[in-house]
Amino acid sequence: MKTIQAKMHNSISWAIFTGLAALCLFQGVPVRSGDATFPKAMDNVTVRQGESATLRCTIDNRVTRVAWLNRSTILYAGNDKWCLDPRVVLLSNTQTQYSIEIQNVDVYDEGPYTCSVQTDNHPKTSRVHLIVQVSPKIVEISSDISINEGNNISLTCIATGRPEPTVTWRHISPKAVGFVSEDEYLEIQGITREQSGDYECSASNDVAAPVVRRVKVTVNYPPYISEAKGTGVPVGQKGTLQCEASAVPSAEFQWFKDDKRLVEGKKGVKVENRPFLSKLIFFNVSEHDYGNYTCVASNKLGHTNASIMLFGPGAVSEVNNGTSRRAGCIWLLPLLVLHLLLKF
Repeated sequence: MKTIQAKMHNSISWAIFTGLAALCLFQGVPVRSGDATFPKAMDNVTVRQGESATLRCTIDNRVTRVAWLNRSTILYAGNDKWCLDPRVVLLSNTQTQYSIEIQNVDVYDEGPYTCSVQTDNHPKTSRVHLIVQVSPKIVEISSDISINEGNNISLTCIATGRPEPTVTWRHISPKAVGFVSEDEYLEIQGITREQSGDYECSASNDVAAPVVRRVKVTVNYPPYISEAKGTGVPVGQKGTLQCEASAVPSAEFQWFKDDKRLVEGKKGVKVENRPFLSKLIFFNVSEHDYGNYTCVASNKLGHTNASIMLFGPGAVSEVNNGTSRRAGCIWLLPLLVLHLLLKF
């Protein structure tokens, strides 16, 4: 019976103490004059999400009762645990220090914590603020995009974290210099083919290493013939005409002579196509093969062509992109005409 009465008396005493402590907390009762260092909680505590936070309160032998509160919720009173959260544990309860630990801290743990003590039936409090830092995380980013040259694009990169992370965009290209945007949004007006490639979004807040994600931007444009190379080959030798074109998507090549398309499998002639290069190969050049050939490069956005000459020894061929020039030195033209007349 005495044991039960003692427990009831103890519970009532704790209830009165914690109730007074909470009342002091809500009313903002300061530490009494002359006791400015007692009780003494630590300064603000800053921890990263997932780590453990230790809250310490310095006390002395005048203390008869002590408790830790989170806002109006009692976490520990003496050695007794009042909260149900298994992450909150008592570290020490001595004559000089009263400390608890919050394990696996999350953002909802952030806020004020109060160390409340009772001496001579006078409750006193000291407050510490728990700050939870969160590593940056990119929660939304634009998908890879394919767009025609000259159009506008908008890329988005949304990141979270505590403190709020700084978001920057950078063009990953040998020609790109520095950051292209220090914002969550990257706007490009009238995009050019030189602006294609990977764009890197970086989110940083000094809590952890920056988080980086990339978006691939493909800029489509019509074919552009960068090199159309003719050649001079003696009769009976192997000769090759080359046509190189830049385009996105890759260009498809066709070869023509006298408005007639050359098809694969023609005797003695082979067309060899690669993504940006086409070769017209003659394995055994005859006089009938000499003349002007047209390389046509095309994709879904357009087409272009160049004229390329296969000629005999001593002639010169020069072809500019997108033009059709009869190649060869002017003084050779009569000889070429005579050569064609004699052929027929």
